[in-house]
Amino acid sequence: MSAFIEIENLSYAYPVNEGETPRPALDGVSLRIEAGSFTAVIGRNGSGKSTLAKQLNALLRPDAGRVLVDGLDTADDAQIWEIRRRVGMVFQNPDNQLVSSIVEDDVAFGPENLGVPTEEIRERVDEALAAVSMEAQRQKGPHLLSGGQKQRVAIAGVLAMRPRCIVLDEATAMLDPKGRQEVMEILEHLHRQGITVVLITHFMEEAARAERIVVMSRGKVCMDGSPAEVFARGEELRALDLELPFAIDLAERLREGGLALPQGILTEDDLLEALCPSK
Repeated sequence: MSAFIEIENLSYAYPVNEGETPRPALDGVSLRIEAGSFTAVIGRNGSGKSTLAKQLNALLRPDAGRVLVDGLDTADDAQIWEIRRRVGMVFQNPDNQLVSSIVEDDVAFGPENLGVPTEEIRERVDEALAAVSMEAQRQKGPHLLSGGQKQRVAIAGVLAMRPRCIVLDEATAMLDPKGRQEVMEILEHLHRQGITVVLITHFMEEAARAERIVVMSRGKVCMDGSPAEVFARGEELRALDLELPFAIDLAERLREGGLALPQGILTEDDLLEALCPSK
């Protein structure tokens, strides 16, 4: 696969008051994110993961180094809007992303601002609502929806702009388990359709469902690999104040207790199959 996002020696510090010394939120980060891939980025609060997310569609731009999105440099003012067409963002609080009083109007808002013709907007809204299974709620007010449904509408609003990549910055943090499950199923569906997905999360079970996990600490990338590779480094993760997913942690404890379990257990389904193999 070709790289959709290329990050080279990226550094960034938030502005500070006069006389204060800025502390880098990102410090020499280099990453390649392949087109059509599903990458999770994890790290404790202050690790730089949300700052990285905002660099991916030029909401923030490098102090040093560079970020290329589909070959476009985020430092180039002339490319900003084209970059944001290609990379859609979904944030933590869905209420902050909904702008209309009717679901389908909210989904249409982005394409309308891009100047998309009316007939095409209708097509895009239909496709986006179908992708997140919200067709039946299209005439409802967002205030009548659950948290998970609101986040699905926010995702639909991004999809209606037809991005090649969707970045979610802690987009499940305010949802209950059912809402988080709904959003994860949508992300897996979008990934299967070829959309590049970057998920910023502090839920380890969500990260385990990605193809690749990037672990950040103090503005740097400190681990990068498949879920199996990253979660095999349990002691290092704990030293970063990160927990293992429940199934992986329990499997590890059962092995320490003498139970012979295979390596590579990532999910509760994997653990159940290892403990009670189906015939």
